[in-house]
Amino acid sequence: MLVTRFIQYVKEATWLSPIVVVPKKNGKLKICINFKKLNATTKKYPYLLPFINEVLNIVVGYEAYSFLDGYSRYHQIFITQKDRCKTTFVIDWGTFIWKVMPLGI
Repeated sequence: MLVTRFIQYVKEATWLSPIVVVPKKNGKLKICINFKKLNATTKKYPYLLPFINEVLNIVVGYEAYSFLDGYSRYHQIFITQKDRCKTTFVIDWGTFIWKVMPLGI
């Protein structure tokens, strides 16, 4: 994630979230970060997501339709510079912040 620039090394942190690496069924590793404290301080979006039928009715007839790549998940949404400090996590190799939206926030 450091090579792809999804995360960035930081020297000091004001926010910290616990991190756990767990094995998946296929043998790969999954990073789990507990963002409960961050989620508790985040302003909630009061509008529900539309039903898929409503979305399809809106886009029918158009030549192209663009959306976030589901395979890449949230890694296409950049976090503003002022809010990156709130995504800080610590592992054996140092303290890092997310530069893009991690899954689970």
